[in-house]
Amino acid sequence: MAASYELKASARNRVGKGAARALRREGLLPAVIYGDKKPALPITIPVKETTITLHKGGFLTHIGMIDVDGEKHQVIAKDFQLHPVRDDVMHVDFLRVSKGSTLTVEVPVHFLNEETCPGIKKGGVLNIVRHTVEMNVPADNIPEALEIDLAKAQPGDSLHISAVKLPEGCQPTITDRDFTIATIAAPAGMKETDDEADEEAAEGEAE
Repeated sequence: MAASYELKASARNRVGKGAARALRREGLLPAVIYGDKKPALPITIPVKETTITLHKGGFLTHIGMIDVDGEKHQVIAKDFQLHPVRDDVMHVDFLRVSKGSTLTVEVPVHFLNEETCPGIKKGGVLNIVRHTVEMNVPADNIPEALEIDLAKAQPGDSLHISAVKLPEGCQPTITDRDFTIATIAAPAGMKETDDEADEEAAEGEAE
């Protein structure tokens, strides 16, 4: 599994809010590596490099390498905390990744051909129910995104997970129903127009 990023880290002995503040003043972040039936490893990572990596996108779906004092750990970021006001990264949780392992990740949904979608051109609105889908995926085949083609979507259509071509070995964690990812909401006047057309047709038949 190729790592998409690498961060230098050091083992962390100090814990608590005071220690975390002291680390941030030094340009470092508290973080932890856990999982793979091994003890949790508290570490510090550089704020600048971590922030750059996060803003590149795919932070929660890309495999990374953490070099802790010369010992390398293959990981995936499972969670991160941001400052409520400044949006600065405050803490990161990393999960160890071993060869052949299966991960549970939130995969983003991308919509194709939105600008040419007939349902939207007719005045409909794309209503996104799920921006991400939780999936069980092989560690060496994590999809960048799930793609839904809107090229033929009409007003009133519902787009379900069954319409998505899933990468090999990847399955949604919800398996008991064909859940909705998005709908094309019909414009307010369309239903009235359709109802009127139905009434006129019925009257014509009656005559």
